[in-house]
Order: sequence, then C-alpha cells, then structure tokens
Amino acid sequence: MILGIDTSLGSAVAVVEPDGVIRSQVESVDPRGHAEVIGTLIVRALAEASITPADVSHVVAGMGPGPFTGLRVGIAAARTFALGRGIPVVPVASHDAVALEMLLHSALTGGYEDVADERFAVVTDARRREFAYTVYRGLDDDGLPIRLAEPALIPRDDLDAVLTRDGIARRDAERIPAALLAVCGARAITAGRTIASADALYLRSPDVTPPSTPKRVGT
Repeated sequence: MILGIDTSLGSAVAVVEPDGVIRSQVESVDPRGHAEVIGTLIVRALAEASITPADVSHVVAGMGPGPFTGLRVGIAAARTFALGRGIPVVPVASHDAVALEMLLHSALTGGYEDVADERFAVVTDARRREFAYTVYRGLDDDGLPIRLAEPALIPRDDLDAVLTRDGIARRDAERIPAALLAVCGARAITAGRTIASADALYLRSPDVTPPSTPKRVGT
C-alpha cells in the first residue's frame, strides 16, 4: 500500500495499491491550517482504506511547488510517518499529479490522441499576485507525465502572454489529487526511477529570516 500526502495547496491524503487502484482519498481545501488537519486526514485515509500503518510500504510526498509554511507540513508528515515505519519516502512534484489526472481523464474519455502532443501548463495560485506553473506534454513509456520545464513562478499579469507566445495551453488547478500523486509514486517505484528532488520546491524564501549580523549581547 502506498500513502500519498500533499499540502502544497490544501491538504490531501490518499492510499493506493501498487497497481494504481485507489483505496481512499480525503482532503481539506483550506489553504491554511495544514498542521491542524494533516494528522486527522492520515488517520481517516487509513481507516477508509481498511488498513493499518503496518500495511503501508511507501510514502509519497508532494514536494511542491508551494508556499514555505504549508508545503513543509506535508513533507514533515510524510517523513515522520516513514521514519516511524522504517519505509522509503518517494518525492513527487505536486503538479505531476494534476497533469496525470488530466491526461488519464482524456484517455478515459477518448480524447487522449487530441492532447497527447499538446503542450500544457498546470497553473496554481502562488498568492501575492503570482502563479506557479509547470509545462507538460503527454505520458512517457512508464505512464508518467513528461515535464518539459521545471516549475516556475510568474506574475499573474504576465502568464497568459507567455503561454500564448509559446503555444502552451493553460490548465488551472485548485487542488492536488493525493491519489494521483501516489499513483505517480507507484509508477516511479515500478520503473525504478527518481522523478523529483528530495528538496522542497518552495515558491519563495520564508518571510522570517535570521538577521544578517549577530545581535550583540551586553554583559
């Protein structure tokens, strides 16, 4: 069993079988409050899948792009669960899950041939009048989305002009499907591939930073 966890937008947790069968998927669309709900969501996902933590063999962590505070909650939860069980963490770019969901939907509805060669951008709200986007085209031989460029940050007013100039279709996402995140991880495991960095894809540096010079302490 594979446990998928993502907090790059809302908070989402899912359990899938190695062949991609979805056993459970629970989520909170609140873009804040990740730390308050992530533990409850993990418990619910395991219960709805009728499994215990001992049944989980891998944990798939959504690595972003996402904001510093929210994203690190899911990654920490994934790593803590895996550490407690002594099992691997599989990093997956969060936008890959959205791209896979869109491409599978096209395949199931008979429209995959129309979009297989289409370049499209998965776009998520990065706040502060910016978008995060990643460009894809079709699926590779392992059934994973082909990422043509790494996630990038762009001002909201500039995105459409850039995509139009490059002939890239825009696909907005308001949630990250944890089940498809876990499916990406399952396919990567089967193929023996690493498809994302173990480092978080933070949209920007945290607002709070250490001072540039140490504060003097009087005696």
